[in-house]
Amino acid sequence: MKKIKVLIVDDSALFRRFLYDLLTQDQTLFVVGTAADAHEAGDKVASLRPDVLTLDIEMPGISGIDFLRKLMQTNPLPVVMVSSYTEENGLLTIEALEAGAVDFVLKPVNGGTRDKENFAREVVQKIKAAALSRIRKTTGLDQTQKKELSLQYEQRPFSRQMVAIGASTGGTRAVYEVLRVLPPDTPGIAVVQHMPPKFTRLFARRMNELCSMSVKEAEDMNYIQPGQVLIAPGGRHMRIEGNESGYRIRLLDGPPVNFYRPSIDIFFQSVAETVGNKAVGVILTGMGTDGAKGLLAMRENGAYTIAQDKETSLIFGMPGAAIKLGASYEVVPIHKMPESILAGLSTGAI
Repeated sequence: MKKIKVLIVDDSALFRRFLYDLLTQDQTLFVVGTAADAHEAGDKVASLRPDVLTLDIEMPGISGIDFLRKLMQTNPLPVVMVSSYTEENGLLTIEALEAGAVDFVLKPVNGGTRDKENFAREVVQKIKAAALSRIRKTTGLDQTQKKELSLQYEQRPFSRQMVAIGASTGGTRAVYEVLRVLPPDTPGIAVVQHMPPKFTRLFARRMNELCSMSVKEAEDMNYIQPGQVLIAPGGRHMRIEGNESGYRIRLLDGPPVNFYRPSIDIFFQSVAETVGNKAVGVILTGMGTDGAKGLLAMRENGAYTIAQDKETSLIFGMPGAAIKLGASYEVVPIHKMPESILAGLSTGAI
């Protein structure tokens, strides 16, 4: 079996040693080198040709985020961000995911055995997932295309009332590419993005800065409203309840489903039951199968369902599983997704 070549980039010699010792315990990983700053990392990326890079945000000289942006322009490869949590680092982590990082892992906080074991399990899992990802240069829609899209659907009546979106690994960039070009009067959108607590709030804040629609982290009993995007908080399941006169968010505790909380399947299933043919369902890039069965339930209840295509998915697991089940009415590349969503909202029962 070919091993995954990993380059560790972190300014702390102690943490580089810790992560090196941890990764070398896995028989499928091979640490080809370590680097203390961006300049050394650039040289070693060129000479060692790693399959995956682990990258800290805080580094002397060129920051991790600036190095990442340059890397994605010149020599794109899978990157997993590894950093301590602070409010500032959290926002930078969201920007790193926008810039092309596959995923992120928080460094152990207290140094306890269980904390280190959880970190070890997570970082190894995410490095292996990153090695399977499809890294691409993303252009998305420019401002001219955004204006044309808005004009195309201006004053067109929407026959459906809400959009339900599910995403996981690679989803922050994909969700951004969808939301940033949708008109401000688009029917209400609810999103489940697999992400830990705290980060969903920061993700929502960042999307609100960049999008025409209003974006916020969902709160219990929030109503789905035109022009607003509600993002499920990490650590809580999200369901939709109500009727055609008004749909609202319910946040629930409970065990993870498909290894996730919030679970896309729980979310989509509630949309299928409550909103039925008044909904558009979208499944984007992500590892695993969460959301596939829920999207099928939506389609069977008359929703217009869309899956992201393989070519533009960072990880094709979730969309691929949905397509295999026959859950998607349409399969489109990410840059065509906003147009397909608006078309679906304007389409009658199928």
